[in-house]
Amino acid sequence: MAGASLFLWLAPPQHNPFRPLALNDPPGIASHYKLTQMKNHREACFAALDATGVLYTPLPDTEDGPACGKQDALTLDRSLTPYSATLSMTCTQTAVLYSWERHVARPAAMELFGSQIVRIDTFGSFSCRNIAGTTRRSQHATANAIDIAGFQLEDGRVINVKTHWGTGGKEGEFLKRLHKGGCRLFSVTLGPDYNAAHADHFHFDKGPQRACK
Repeated sequence: MAGASLFLWLAPPQHNPFRPLALNDPPGIASHYKLTQMKNHREACFAALDATGVLYTPLPDTEDGPACGKQDALTLDRSLTPYSATLSMTCTQTAVLYSWERHVARPAAMELFGSQIVRIDTFGSFSCRNIAGTTRRSQHATANAIDIAGFQLEDGRVINVKTHWGTGGKEGEFLKRLHKGGCRLFSVTLGPDYNAAHADHFHFDKGPQRACK
């Protein structure tokens, strides 16, 4: 008991599950837990986003079809990196995406290529639809997922999942790092090794399941 108390007192915020989440702190052993808990704490989630400087427009809660809709959602107006499409996501999904972008994607680009990401190509976020080939609703149906297809760097380099996944070299290593980093932060991370439906993108969501494939 004394050891646990000492750890919680001395541990950096990202390792302490009882400290408020700061999205600019590097991910730690408590980060996934605290990001997951944000789903039950709307005000804390939006406050965490506000502290990063992310710009967004809050959206009203809506029902857009059977088992489809948005709750505690927003339209992302500006993050660290421009996206190729307008994104409507839950606050929690946005917070995790920001953390992945800041602590995984952007550092990997600088380390491997010495060039920063200037655009992230996406197939979108909210979509009232089922998981491909099933009768179960996708996390996209509740604005709790995003599909990411590729990246444009400041030096003009274009890296995309369909072309460079599994090819080796810096581009392949870059995508592997982004997939692995997604597994640490999101609840579900799916890529080309999962099935043919994901051959050209990464699927990231903050749903109730856990998977890294």
